[in-house]
Amino acid sequence: MELGFLGQQLWNGVMLGTIYAMVAVGFTLFFGVLDVIKFSHGDVLTLGVFAALATLGGLSALGVESTAVRLVAATLAGVGGMALLGAGIARAFILPLREAPSFIVLLVTLMVGTVIREGIRLFYPGGSNPQSFPHLLPSGGIELGGVTLRFDSLILLAAGLGTICAVHLLITRTRLGLAIRAVAQDGETARVMGIDFTRVVLFTFALGSGLAALAGLINGLYYSEVNFGTGLMLGVIGFSAAVVGGLGNLYGAILGGFLFAALQMLAVVALPLASEYKDVVAFAAVIALIGLKPTGLIGERAYERV
Repeated sequence: MELGFLGQQLWNGVMLGTIYAMVAVGFTLFFGVLDVIKFSHGDVLTLGVFAALATLGGLSALGVESTAVRLVAATLAGVGGMALLGAGIARAFILPLREAPSFIVLLVTLMVGTVIREGIRLFYPGGSNPQSFPHLLPSGGIELGGVTLRFDSLILLAAGLGTICAVHLLITRTRLGLAIRAVAQDGETARVMGIDFTRVVLFTFALGSGLAALAGLINGLYYSEVNFGTGLMLGVIGFSAAVVGGLGNLYGAILGGFLFAALQMLAVVALPLASEYKDVVAFAAVIALIGLKPTGLIGERAYERV
């Protein structure tokens, strides 16, 4: 097997791992502060990408040709819009159901996600078909040991990893992060200590949803394509990554994301199977890992959450 092929798959694995980790971190944030699984997470990701796509279409119709302006506007529309939507979902559907059984919240968010996904399919022009995502980053690349490193991929990887590091620093090094960790550890005690519980929850859901939208944008720019079901698969993979890493543990979510991508690439490289089977192999391995260690690779303890 050629070293160039191995190197290319390794590079693909790093890119995919970054995207999966960003989605998984959102699930961990939601579970950390309210013990809920927000199953509309992947569909919010998709809506963020389509919001960015619609923004790009609107700018083109207005004659705006500046690539930088289009990229910034698309990012603000996608990430900013989904941050607001995430906070709105928390306010309208999740906070009022805090005392309800967890499966009620799961069911409600699942239905919200279905409404979003089907809304895109029905109301976005050609929403049932794959949509081409414009090239907004520099083209070209460099060759290293038979591996082609595209400039746009390098920029996307730096943006993804930088965002993950920024979220880590926010959670661990700021007063707001301290408030989030306090709510994750014991919401009632945090209230008594003067922390605005509702504001912290809404910010956390906004952060996780914006992070998912950015992951969707990176995915769209990397593959130059998006469809209304993109977030469904990314959401399932992100949730699986969060669980296998240790749901509620930030480091576990990141580890799980890269592990899932590594399993996919291992299936492509080591097994005599078509690449279409990589998800099957990865999910089977995740099932086995969860069976061996149900609490995740980085077992969560209450005071470690988020």
